[in-house]
Amino acid sequence: MLGHSFFSYLNPPNFRNMKNTIRLATLTLMACTIGISQKTIAQSLTSDDIKAQLVKEWERAKNYTIDYLNTMPAGKYGFKPVDTIRSFAQQMLHLAQANIFLMSMSTDTKPTGWAQSDLEHSPTAQSKDSVMYYVTSSYDYCINGVKNLDPSKWGEKKKIFNTFDETRFGMLLKTFEHQTHHRGQTTIYIRLQGIRPPQERLFEK
Repeated sequence: MLGHSFFSYLNPPNFRNMKNTIRLATLTLMACTIGISQKTIAQSLTSDDIKAQLVKEWERAKNYTIDYLNTMPAGKYGFKPVDTIRSFAQQMLHLAQANIFLMSMSTDTKPTGWAQSDLEHSPTAQSKDSVMYYVTSSYDYCINGVKNLDPSKWGEKKKIFNTFDETRFGMLLKTFEHQTHHRGQTTIYIRLQGIRPPQERLFEK
């Protein structure tokens, strides 16, 4: 009788139900394991870990932007896809000045002197050598700003443009986002020269 009941349970419909139950239990266990693992990793991060990651990302961004500066031919820095927008040089000069301006609001450090001038319309700032200097200097300013900002101050609120309430940490993130945006805009400038843009540096040792 027992044997009959056991083999009856293993008939195709019941066997499929059993396999589905096992599959569901396995997926549930995997999800719980991943969730616990992610929670453990998140809980193990310290403010120093986060600062180190931010510094690493800024160093990666600097290298990536230098790739863009070296990919665009020096004689094409004045190129504009259309007359009503910034040239390649002006895009990068805007990126450089904004790096310093936004980071200074995050850290309360004094902006570099040249960051307060109208570089975008300065004839002497448009060459590749000049743009390279201003851009790399701005990244160094940002990297040092992140390194020197006490994590205990990250949560302090600041009034931005006399309008927006933002934490210092929030401004660090927005500063990084801004340079990513303007570097990305120059991709089409390079493609319109018939040149392939730099390979993405999503990961870097």
